[in-house]
Amino acid sequence: MADSDRRQRGLGIRKKLWGDGDAPNLDDPLIEVTIDHLFGDIWTRPGLALRDRSLITCATLVALGKEAQLKVHLKGLLNQGVSHEEVEEMMIHLAHYAGWPCAVNGIRVAREVFKELA
Repeated sequence: MADSDRRQRGLGIRKKLWGDGDAPNLDDPLIEVTIDHLFGDIWTRPGLALRDRSLITCATLVALGKEAQLKVHLKGLLNQGVSHEEVEEMMIHLAHYAGWPCAVNGIRVAREVFKELA
C-alpha cells in the first residue's frame, strides 16, 4: 500500500501525461503499483524532465515493438509539447538503432495517433 504522497505524485504525473480522462482503477493491484511506484517514485525522480522521460519511454516501446503501450505513451508525449515532426524524427533515428521494422511499425502507430487526435 502506498503512502498518500507517493499516490498523489503518481496521479499528478498521470494527469500531466494524459489529462483528467479515464481515471485509473485503483482497485487493480497492477494499476496501484504503476501509479504509486512507477509514476510516484520513478517518473518523479530528479535529473530528467517529464518530456525526456516520456520520449525515452516511447523510444523504448518502439524498440521493443510494444505497439499498444506505444499508442498510449505517444499521447502523453504529445501532451508534453513534442511535435509530430519530432516524433517522426525519433522514428528515423530509431530505425538505425532498433531496426527498420520497429521504426516502420512505430511511425505507423504514431500516424494513427496523430489522426485520432486531429
